[in-house]
Amino acid sequence: KAQLATDGKLSAIRYKEALDATGMVSSAVVISAPDTREGHRSADETEQPAVQKWWKENAEADPQGYEAKMIGDFATDGAPEILIVVDKLLTGFDEPRNAVLYIDKSLKGHNLIQAISRVNRLHDSKQCGILIDYRGILAELDTSIQDYEALAEQTRAGYDAEDLAGLVSNVSTEYKRLPALHEALWAIFSSVKNRSDFEQFRRILIPVYATDEAGVSFDQNWETREDFYDALTKFGMCLKLALASRSFFEDGAFSEETIGAYKRDLRFFSELRIQAKNDAREIVDFSIYEEQIRRMLDRQVIGREIAEPEGVIPLDALARSGNPETWTEEKTRTETDLIKTRVRKTIEESLNDDPYARTVFSDLLEQAIKEAEALFDHPLRQYTLFKALEEQVEAGAAPDIPARLADKPGARAFYGAFLLELDPKTVASLGEAALSEEAEHVDRIVVDAKRRHSISTANIENEIRRALLPRLFGLLGNDLDSANAVLGRIVEIVRAGSTERE
Repeated sequence: KAQLATDGKLSAIRYKEALDATGMVSSAVVISAPDTREGHRSADETEQPAVQKWWKENAEADPQGYEAKMIGDFATDGAPEILIVVDKLLTGFDEPRNAVLYIDKSLKGHNLIQAISRVNRLHDSKQCGILIDYRGILAELDTSIQDYEALAEQTRAGYDAEDLAGLVSNVSTEYKRLPALHEALWAIFSSVKNRSDFEQFRRILIPVYATDEAGVSFDQNWETREDFYDALTKFGMCLKLALASRSFFEDGAFSEETIGAYKRDLRFFSELRIQAKNDAREIVDFSIYEEQIRRMLDRQVIGREIAEPEGVIPLDALARSGNPETWTEEKTRTETDLIKTRVRKTIEESLNDDPYARTVFSDLLEQAIKEAEALFDHPLRQYTLFKALEEQVEAGAAPDIPARLADKPGARAFYGAFLLELDPKTVASLGEAALSEEAEHVDRIVVDAKRRHSISTANIENEIRRALLPRLFGLLGNDLDSANAVLGRIVEIVRAGSTERE
């Protein structure tokens, strides 16, 4: 979205005609009614001046309605993209989407500051406002700020010139930040010994979990990834600004080779960012800034757009392709670490509704980690060890769960409740078949309770307790404590919604 401020009404119409002729952008004109006495030499309407003719064809029927519609349309994602104004909308007009102000009009003092403020509103789709000055009026900005401060003193408005410090930065100085931003981006990967090995860059960013003093698991590389994402965005947006500036290409300090290196590095790190998001199982999204960077890469680095695929591509599958036998040692270690991350996240995030499976698989993961430490010199064997565990976790059924419950997640979780709350002797005396049947019965009771009381969680739990406590009390030999313990575990599972997984 851009706003063009121009001196004359005829100029505004000519600007629109020129923009329409390109077929690249949509535009609209907002002007006040022309003086119908201007330029008349004949009563023939075909000889009316261009401004009066345009006004009659577009706005004369309802001037206020026309202006309101143009302003309203400008506030949307669609047309118009450029709003051309004459003595309009430089004060009191607040549209956060407005990102560029083209100035072809003499402005000074308070009016100049007000005009600049049209593009300094915050919005997710822009990093900053851009001013294109055709009249050289920004050179008067310091004087305007001083006048603004004097006006504030006179009106006792309490403003200070310091309020406007840093209001405007020249593009010709902004792009000079590129070398420092480029260096800061590379500094994150200072420990990489072979810059041609993509896997070494991945290993800087992949999740590495540790446990703090309180026993809470945390990712040691989370902060590094966040620093990388931030540094890449800053570098990319600065390069985008630079490539749109003529002074950048005219600056002898930036050779074609340097500019080419900046572009290549931006593409490399953008691809690394996508890989890092996949590796950490984070949401792979593009913020507005990063989407702008991607479009810039498509057009300026390789000169083509990215074709979006149809359907859904499972991100986990990206890391599982290929033959491990042909991987380098570095890649094998990376893929092994990623499996550990996937398994840990599955256990922590997907098994809340199956406490037994979560407990068992957590123990198996810790056991596998210890075994892998002894296999440090055998990365392929480490990979095989964790791959087998991942397949077991994905199957969902923990060890000791009967095969008849494999496709019944609810009953499977309730069977685990018996294993967690009853001592081994009681479990053995009841037998696998009886406990399996009981778990299936509990599942039916829970599903029925949810169907009857879908709105009230309290009613669901009350009905489950009424239906199951007498039965469990009898099943467990009139042991009320054990019956309550198992029932409490069943309610915990119900709260997690285990029986409604699809």
